[in-house]
Amino acid sequence: MFHSLPRWGRAGVGACLALCLLAAAQAYEITDDAGQRQRFDAAPARIVSLLPSLTETVCALGACDRLVGVDRYSNWPESVQRLPNVGGGLDPNIEAVVALKPDVVLIGTSSRASVRLRALGLKVLALEPKTRAAMRHTTELLGELLQVGGALALLARIDAGVQAAAASVPPGARGQRVYYEITPAPHAAGRGTFIDELIEALGLVNIMDPALGPYPKINPELVVRLDPDLIMVSQQGAAELARRPGWARLRALRRGKVCEFNADERNILVRPGPRMPEAARLMADCAARGISSEK
Repeated sequence: MFHSLPRWGRAGVGACLALCLLAAAQAYEITDDAGQRQRFDAAPARIVSLLPSLTETVCALGACDRLVGVDRYSNWPESVQRLPNVGGGLDPNIEAVVALKPDVVLIGTSSRASVRLRALGLKVLALEPKTRAAMRHTTELLGELLQVGGALALLARIDAGVQAAAASVPPGARGQRVYYEITPAPHAAGRGTFIDELIEALGLVNIMDPALGPYPKINPELVVRLDPDLIMVSQQGAAELARRPGWARLRALRRGKVCEFNADERNILVRPGPRMPEAARLMADCAARGISSEK
């Protein structure tokens, strides 16, 4: 039948087939950390991000202008603070997300909201970079999703920044035993987390036992028994350290080897993404101050 068409008709059909094949070639699939696969016929132009580290990575990859909504904790770079706020990553305002008509929603794997969002017909990618390796995977996956180059270059800059921070740690500061407090509950940064990996990269030692898990809620008496050389804590939590039973005797408190991080610094420290070199630098400076305070 194709050969019975006039020449111009055959040319039109051929052009149509070529366009169809091109469109098919441009389509791609992304599999998220929950094992869910999504097909995209074109790079998403409207993105809602419900996890700060994902927001920051999208922007670091040069696609900040595609964000149309973010969670309440996403605040870097400054431009995202002007975007619609759709609630928390664990408890987003579903109606607000839907109203933004996103091509894709980026969400943490720990959020149950992804089920409802998918049920409403939205494309959802569940990603959560809990380790440095997972951060690398997430960055590469977002580069693929956005159809932009630069993911590998970004990762190279992150690695170089962490290495530079590690090189800045004085030899006398290496080997210090560190207690890193996430929240005043207290919850600690355990082994295998990206914070623990940064501590290790700087030549320091995390006092938490691997058996306790990634972010354990601990008995304060455990820290008394372990007696760390250096404590890293938020300004909010630092005020109560000496009031905890037995903590006034800790060598870190007696020697003034406690680093207090303000809210902006804490955000940098707890988000595995493009600002990881800054997190490593904050830790490195803390370790160096710990040594200088003894002199």
